Amino acid sequence: MSATTPDSHGADTQAASGRGWAVILAAGKGTRMRSKLAKVLHPVLGRPMVAWPAEAAQAAGLSVVLVVNHQEDAVRRAMTGRGVGFARQEVPRGTGDAVAAGVELLPESGTVVVLNGDGPLIRSRTITRLLDVHAASGDRVTVVSMKVDDPGSYGRIVRDEQDRPLRIVEASDASAQELAIDEVNTGLYAMDIAWLRSVLPNLVPHPPKGEIYLTDCLELAARGDGAGALVLGDPSEALGVNSQVERSVAQRILQARIVDGHMRRGVAFEDPLNVTVEPGVTLEADCVIERGVVLRGASVVGEDAIIGAHSVLESARVASGAVVLPHSILEQAVVGEGAKIGPFARLRLGTVIGRGCKVGNFVETKKAILDDGAKVSHLSYIGDARVGAGANVGAGTITCNYDGFSKQRTDIGAGSFVGSNTALVAPVKIGEGAIVGAGSVIVRDVPADAIAVARGEQRVKEGAAGRFRSRRKTKKAGK
Repeated sequence: MSATTPDSHGADTQAASGRGWAVILAAGKGTRMRSKLAKVLHPVLGRPMVAWPAEAAQAAGLSVVLVVNHQEDAVRRAMTGRGVGFARQEVPRGTGDAVAAGVELLPESGTVVVLNGDGPLIRSRTITRLLDVHAASGDRVTVVSMKVDDPGSYGRIVRDEQDRPLRIVEASDASAQELAIDEVNTGLYAMDIAWLRSVLPNLVPHPPKGEIYLTDCLELAARGDGAGALVLGDPSEALGVNSQVERSVAQRILQARIVDGHMRRGVAFEDPLNVTVEPGVTLEADCVIERGVVLRGASVVGEDAIIGAHSVLESARVASGAVVLPHSILEQAVVGEGAKIGPFARLRLGTVIGRGCKVGNFVETKKAILDDGAKVSHLSYIGDARVGAGANVGAGTITCNYDGFSKQRTDIGAGSFVGSNTALVAPVKIGEGAIVGAGSVIVRDVPADAIAVARGEQRVKEGAAGRFRSRRKTKKAGK
């Protein structure tokens, strides 16, 4: 089976491009987050929160404009390279004013979908359905509503005798009868751009803050050209994130979608509720992900590979049949087929592990290449080095790759053996088939098929230990 990267936006098929525009409101501070970071920049599964609705809109075939103000430069930087445009709301004066800023960048006609930058759960297929319903109806405005058991502070959707949406009433302004309505506004809309341009200048500011409400557009449309509503089947899609608690809820929902998609395509999760799998991760069918694993960035796990409990992969690639034992960390490393890593191993940037290799417990590598079948089994550091095919590096061996000024390389030849607790002082080369005795400090190249031992000569003084202890006791008694 092929690799799987399930669409966390819930798109069933790739949407056709050019269906219209999306204006995403991302100008607010988000004071309830209790954070110095702008709300829309808070990470959700490795992406800025605002990136989620932007990507959902793009997956539905829409071009995206973000309306920014608070921490504008940071928002622009975070969204660079994501194919979005930016419009500035000079002074935040409500949702209507924010949309007016975004509309300035849109064409004269067409359809615009308004989304919230703090709404990471909206699915692309829901946006596609909204576009379809809006196009079929001929209405100027289509609002996305939902029915909830506890409407709370949501604006209520008031309908007329023909069951068409008539207006949106804010909870603070609603009568007792209106407060009993269980259909509420999600803040998501599809609108005719030309019509929207004509009515935005006529929206009246609301006291006490003098804000312009986009909700007024629905009532204006209902009076004349027509307004419609799409009732959301899954109310969780409209969850807005206004606190760290709500961010964690949104993250759990998105994570469940991603993991569910992988499992439906043949990936085995030992504990689906206790993993982190970011949306850019690719998993092959029949790989096994154990409890507490964290898979980030563009990580790839091949068929029949096993990622052991509480291991972390940061944009790492693990080939088919490889095993990463528990508590290992792989950072932009590549692991070949059938290799065995860990437990408690750390493979850092630039590490490439060949087929059938073994990197054991408490081994750290950095910019290291292990050719097929090489072994570094215990308690070693291999940095800026190559370990040849079939070579065996003993426990406690380190490559001394830094001289205080620059990094130097170590080359360990194929089929060679490096004894335990050896220091290889780079730049240095161990020839093919060579043997280095345990405890050596190697500062010069070792020829192929040679034996090198570099340690001080062992001297033994009979009875010296007893005399040493006696002197220590006498000295201590005299104090």
